[in-house]
Amino acid sequence: MLTSPFLGELMGTMILLLLGDGVVANVVLKQTKAHASGWMVITTAWGLAVIMGIFVAQAFGSPDAHINPAVTLAFAIISGDYSNVASFVTAQTIGAFLGAVLVWLHHLPHWKVTEDPADKLGCFATAPAIRDTTSNLIGEAIGTIVLIIGLVAMSKTENMPAGVGPYLVGMLVWGIGLSLGGTTGYAINPARDLGPRIAHAVLPIPGKGSSDWGYAWIPVVGPFLGGAIAALFLGLFAL
Repeated sequence: MLTSPFLGELMGTMILLLLGDGVVANVVLKQTKAHASGWMVITTAWGLAVIMGIFVAQAFGSPDAHINPAVTLAFAIISGDYSNVASFVTAQTIGAFLGAVLVWLHHLPHWKVTEDPADKLGCFATAPAIRDTTSNLIGEAIGTIVLIIGLVAMSKTENMPAGVGPYLVGMLVWGIGLSLGGTTGYAINPARDLGPRIAHAVLPIPGKGSSDWGYAWIPVVGPFLGGAIAALFLGLFAL
């Protein structure tokens, strides 16, 4: 089997977005069987999407399975090795774009029957509940800080059974979504927002409206900022 870290990050992030944005579409778009099933369904499925994304990334050649540019940056700062940053971030963004395209394709008849352009954009990218630049940026950074600290803490756990790690990461993301996600939609992953937002901009979605590029920098910069802060903070404790 032809595998590589680049392919692993691409495939893992693609599955992450197919299942993650897929649940948003399933809940938000009209006339699906899960329409209006709520936040618990969305956050739970995102946690499960992370688990499967990690397993797929590892199977296709990326043992680190970052599937998130903010994670890649944080671990580069922690280790001092930046050699994989450019290739991983590129692969993750491409994978996120492709995952979003598959979400569009899977829900093809439902875009027409859904009237609200904001609902359609929400199936691809995040948006704040209350638009406040400073608060939204801080919120994305805090969520990512919790993610990175949690990941590093898990990596220090002794005697963890093989194969359990991805499930714990999924639970961490589930917890972040339930506790911190309601303000900005918890991108906590630049590729997760940017790749699908590009897909929204280029796909022929009926009545899709704006891709909200004025907000788009926040779910990119916020997670990168949070990842860097978390890495520097952890460095103080030699973790």
